Amino acid sequence: MNTRAWIVFLDESGISLLPQIRRAYSPRGQTPLLRHRLNWKRASMAGALGYHSTDPDRGARLCFHLKPGSYDTAGLIEVLEQMKVFYRGERVALVRDGLSAHWSRAMRAWVAEQDWLTLERLPAYAPELNPVELLWSSLKKRELANLAGNHLADVALRKDQ
Repeated sequence: MNTRAWIVFLDESGISLLPQIRRAYSPRGQTPLLRHRLNWKRASMAGALGYHSTDPDRGARLCFHLKPGSYDTAGLIEVLEQMKVFYRGERVALVRDGLSAHWSRAMRAWVAEQDWLTLERLPAYAPELNPVELLWSSLKKRELANLAGNHLADVALRKDQ
């Protein structure tokens, strides 16, 4: 790996119209109610958090991608194509988990053609090693807590009701 590279942690997560129930407040004696439509529509998010390996003054970089449904190999290649533009030819060491789409034949073939990208794999069952997991935790436990949207856009864009 080139010593002047970005170390980028990648992870995916899902959101749906089912609200993340957290603590709620209401006047004393009144039970808080959270009304929502029982709907399983889902969207997926990919986050890539990058740190420069030799120049900490460059600061962290966050790439974010949102799409309806789930990520497959083609969807993840689309995310990586956008990352390639974002990092403008700089070397990237991408650290990711064992999701099968990360290691499919099509993904390995695509990565073999990329001179800017090196892959590293996180150990199994080690989410604490990926800082993007903290982003998902904060997003779901704080920003999206108790949000009962009518459409995926309400959740994706965090539109207040």
